[in-house]
Amino acid sequence: MELDRDLQREILQKLADAYPGPTSGAWDEIQELTDTDTLVGNLLYLEAHGLIESGLRQSASGQHSISTGGLKITARGLDFLADDGGLSAILGVVTIRLHDDQIRLLLEARIQGSDAPEEEKRKWLDQLRGIPADATKHLVHKLIDAGLAQWPAVLSAMQTLTK
Repeated sequence: MELDRDLQREILQKLADAYPGPTSGAWDEIQELTDTDTLVGNLLYLEAHGLIESGLRQSASGQHSISTGGLKITARGLDFLADDGGLSAILGVVTIRLHDDQIRLLLEARIQGSDAPEEEKRKWLDQLRGIPADATKHLVHKLIDAGLAQWPAVLSAMQTLTK
């Protein structure tokens, strides 16, 4: 059995074209795409990833049969095909909230851990603690801009984190 990305995309597209109606016509076309073993393997793979409901059943002898009434693309499968990621992209947005005191603690830790002389660290810490809460947002934007100005180092750090 071979996993075939082109075949998987064709299966998804044919099921999407039939959605939300019956898939018996799509099944007739899908069967023509490849041999049974490859088809079954790819259908089960797509089902394991939640992109389709395969309608496949395995008998005691190991043979697979399909109920075309159970064959359909899922919302996740439709979103996978969408260029914009579909509703999953919208609903999957993660919002990170950092309160000004948390930001101050992060910045204080960076200042404390720096190689600067103690006198300079105290000066920076005093200035940081004197910043009003509403100015912290502006400071964070400036720090992000400064970090992104160091793009090669940022990219390297991101690559290290994703390994």
